[in-house]
Amino acid sequence: MNKREAQRLKREQKQQAAEKNARRNKLIWRSFLFVGVPMLLFISLYAILSQGPVYSPVEISPEDHARGNPDGVKLVVYADFQCPACATEHLLMAQAWPRISAQTQMVFRHYPLSNVHPHAWTAASYAEAAGRQGKFWEMYDMLFVNQAYWSTLSDVNAEFEGYLQDLDLDIAQAREDIGSAELLQKIRNDQRGGTLAGVRGTPTVFLDGRLIPTPASSTELIRLIQNASEG
Repeated sequence: MNKREAQRLKREQKQQAAEKNARRNKLIWRSFLFVGVPMLLFISLYAILSQGPVYSPVEISPEDHARGNPDGVKLVVYADFQCPACATEHLLMAQAWPRISAQTQMVFRHYPLSNVHPHAWTAASYAEAAGRQGKFWEMYDMLFVNQAYWSTLSDVNAEFEGYLQDLDLDIAQAREDIGSAELLQKIRNDQRGGTLAGVRGTPTVFLDGRLIPTPASSTELIRLIQNASEG
C-alpha cells in the first residue's frame, strides 16, 4: 500500500467513525426526548407541588402561629430571630401587647436571612419544634430576649436545647421534629409566601393585609392598632 492509499484509508476510517458518532448522538437525543424530557417535567412538577401552600398577609392558615383575638385586626409579622431590628420590634411588641391583645390577632411568620445571619434558620427550627409541643410563643420570647448572646456563639444547638429544657419540653422529640421534612417545609413556605407578598427584609409588618412601616415605638404601634380597629 502506497502513501496515497494509506491516507485515503485513514480518511475513510475517520469518516466512518464520524458517521457512527453522529448516529449514536442522534439515538441519545431521541432517547432524551422520549424519556429524559418527560422525566424532567415530572421532577419539576413534583418539586412545585411538594412545596406546600403559601399564604398572603390577608390569609391566616391553621399552620400559622397566631395569638390574640381571632376577630381583631390582623397583624402579620415576617421576622428573623437573629435580626437585631427584629429583636427591637419584639421588644416594642411586648410593651404594646397588653394594650392591643384584645383588638389584635398577631401572626408570626419566618423569614430567616441565612446569608447574613448564620443561626437564623436553626433558631427558626427550634422555635417550630417548641411550637410542636405547644410553646412556640415562649420560645419566641427566649430567642429574642437572648439574641445578643447566642448570636455570638459558633454553635447554638446546646444553647437552644437549654431553652427547650427551661420550658420543660421533650428534647428528644424536639430533635426528631427539627430533622423532619414537614418542619423544614413550614419555614420554607413562610419565606416563600413572604417573598411573594413583597418582603425583602426583616422585620416586615402587614396590618390588615397592608404593608406598613415598622413602628418605631410601642406608642406608635398602639395608635396604629386603635385606628385600624375604629376604621
